[in-house]
Amino acid sequence: MQQDWEPEDLIEVWTLLEDDMKRVRNKSGATRLGFALLLKFFEAEARFPESAREVPSAAVEYVAQQVKVPAGAWAGYDWQSKAIQRHRGEIRAAYGFRANTEEDQDRLAAWLATELCPVELSRDRLAAAVVARCRDDHVEPPAPGQVRRLVGKAVKDFEKRLSLDRLSHATR
Repeated sequence: MQQDWEPEDLIEVWTLLEDDMKRVRNKSGATRLGFALLLKFFEAEARFPESAREVPSAAVEYVAQQVKVPAGAWAGYDWQSKAIQRHRGEIRAAYGFRANTEEDQDRLAAWLATELCPVELSRDRLAAAVVARCRDDHVEPPAPGQVRRLVGKAVKDFEKRLSLDRLSHATR
């Protein structure tokens, strides 16, 4: 996610709407701010941030003003708690998404290897295709590091199959 935001872009992406405010009402302090930031980040990226550093500081300040919690409370949001797991589930449900599974990742790797690897060489574009496919399927995409590994596996599987296809049946 970009880190530098123009004021009008900040307002467009990070403004909490009425439904968003209803979702944060029953939360307080760092939990309230954390939930609101995860909610808007997920709305923009269709995934959750991997760490607090991934959320732009301008967004933290802007959202903190809206939920009336000091921006410094963001540092107190517990990334290992059960609360964040509940928050993620609530946010996924709000946007009609579900968590991805190993089966989803296997399916994505197979799809890449058979459909995209034959026509696309750029690993960055393959990774972007994975994220786009997850959004279309309303599945939370894997973390960026997992996407890179998934793309690597798909490319390796495609190359292996391609090299086997070049061998004669007798040689195989």
